[in-house]
Amino acid sequence: MSNVLKAAFIFIAPNGNPDEHRSWVRTEAVELLTVAVSDYAQAEKVARSLVENENIAAIELCGGFGATGTAVVAEAVDVPVGVVRFDIHPGLGNVSGDKLFK
Repeated sequence: MSNVLKAAFIFIAPNGNPDEHRSWVRTEAVELLTVAVSDYAQAEKVARSLVENENIAAIELCGGFGATGTAVVAEAVDVPVGVVRFDIHPGLGNVSGDKLFK
């Protein structure tokens, strides 16, 4: 049995493609998969897949996820979900993802 935490960081980017825009960082204690998505619906689908197929035990969301987006992902999986917070996100035209991905 391994004590390595497998976690994921999901971020929103225009034209983010989770099949192309992904990479692992592996240390002795943590293996972190970073994945880009283009909207909340894609984030929900990716989160489910990561938990089911990659044995991801924790997910962190980028600041582009507003309260609504965070809730969408958290409801989709049965692992802890954390979030980096920006009220306005510089990578999304200085608005919250909640405004963009209703």
